[in-house]
Amino acid sequence: MDAPASVVIPTRDRLPYLDVALGSLRSEAERLGVEVLVVDDDAAPSAEARALAERHGARYVVNEGRGLNAARNTGLAGSSGALVVFLDDDVRVRDGWLAALLRAAAEHPQTDVFAGRITASFEGPAPHSCGREQPPVTALDQGEHDAPTRFAWGANMAIRRSAFARLGAFDATLGGAGDEQEWQERDGAGTVLYVAGAHVEHRRAGADARLRALSRAAYARGRAARRFDTRRGRVPSRLDELATLAGCSGHVLRRRCPAGLAMVAHSAGRLRESFAPTTQDQPSQTGAEPSFLSGSSGTVGGLDGVRRRAVDELTAAGEVLSARTLRLDRAARHAPPRRRVLALSVQRPERARLTQAIAAELARTRHEVELHTTAAGGAGKFENLNRLLAEHPAQGHDWLLVIDDDVELPRGFLDRFLFLCERFSLTLAQPAHRLHSHAAWEVTRRHPGSVVRETSFVEIGPVTAFAARSFEVLLPFPDLRMGWGLDMHWAALAREHGWRCGVVDAVAVRHRQAAAATAYPRDEAIAEGASFLQGRPHITAAEAQRTLATHTRW
Repeated sequence: MDAPASVVIPTRDRLPYLDVALGSLRSEAERLGVEVLVVDDDAAPSAEARALAERHGARYVVNEGRGLNAARNTGLAGSSGALVVFLDDDVRVRDGWLAALLRAAAEHPQTDVFAGRITASFEGPAPHSCGREQPPVTALDQGEHDAPTRFAWGANMAIRRSAFARLGAFDATLGGAGDEQEWQERDGAGTVLYVAGAHVEHRRAGADARLRALSRAAYARGRAARRFDTRRGRVPSRLDELATLAGCSGHVLRRRCPAGLAMVAHSAGRLRESFAPTTQDQPSQTGAEPSFLSGSSGTVGGLDGVRRRAVDELTAAGEVLSARTLRLDRAARHAPPRRRVLALSVQRPERARLTQAIAAELARTRHEVELHTTAAGGAGKFENLNRLLAEHPAQGHDWLLVIDDDVELPRGFLDRFLFLCERFSLTLAQPAHRLHSHAAWEVTRRHPGSVVRETSFVEIGPVTAFAARSFEVLLPFPDLRMGWGLDMHWAALAREHGWRCGVVDAVAVRHRQAAAATAYPRDEAIAEGASFLQGRPHITAAEAQRTLATHTRW
């Protein structure tokens, strides 16, 4: 017989939090006959997480780092309860929590979504608060009585399975903000009922309760919230964002409220995201761009270039001072095992100094690298690459690396890059662009604090890596010259085959802004791309700009 409800807990590398969450709900779940699923969204699921879940009587399933909403969908598909209850892994449930949700579902048969009560709980050195600001973690506290409310939040919400059958699953491309809200805004989702007795504490403990960590998380949520608002077409103006930031800053100063700095960080994240280039910000000079182009030139210069270079230098210094670079180098000395790498590059004589530096950097790796180059001549990039592949087949290698001749590689590039590619099971990957780099796609620019981001696609250059599992599908390359739009087709194939694509932020390169399509006009490259994609599966520019998951630790 199906369980009356299923509790789904997505988790990622937070065993102490998960231990508290499972321990707090186990007794009531067993008494009420409710199944509990732990969905591990870590790219490398651990035996420790499995043992912890099973010790608390929960089932353990793996989502392999595909994102929060994908983990929720995995839990939905792997469970059977008529009511699906979602919890974050960093909560502690209060006595009677589950019974209150089941009671509300029985008493309100026309309601599909139930919002449990969420209060913030800080254990350890939490910053001083004046009590007037919003908690720096998700909370929902509307008092002691059940009442209609606007939204349920994923830290504590329940949805009838029948509603998913009617409206579909969660949007797995969302993350960081709006992930559960988007589903509730679909036509037919109906009203949401706040259930006061279904109470959980949303916890922050130890270093996570410190102001620095809370502010860092709030900044990331602010950027994600702005992206979600942009997607919905309800984005405030930059002037409004600036006014909000000023108000939050004024609150901190006026009330002498250190905890309010998390609000400042959230608002600052929203304002910073408002300056991220979009297709609408930088329209084509020749009218509407095809859907497979970013709509941005990617060129940096002037005062903006000076600012970007300064931020790059500060980021690099921070990585050294925090010892992250040293720790990454140490990890990359031992994993993965020594790999065979085929590196291919099409080169121009005017780039001789850069190409020599590229070859010297690849020679420093502990892996076995074969570097083969060819002069550009009158052929296009992919015509030359296919000629190199015919002479030097990729089969028998673990990785194929395609490198343009106008890119600066950081010292220790390949060891670090392959370590992170394999640590996060990437099939198609690229190093992030430095902020001062020429990069048409905003999604490919380095995100400070991130190690790897799982994305919808990777570019055709300046550095693209292909794992061996992709060779049979992607090689040889299609019969193209410049290859514009090819990365959109790769993205669709990656989705079809279940491959992960990713941008490696911890290993950033600089693209030196060599002109594209020098062998033939730009409009010819666009026409080639449009013709190639016609009738082939591919994603759009809007999909390409999405980050699916961000990993801040390896």
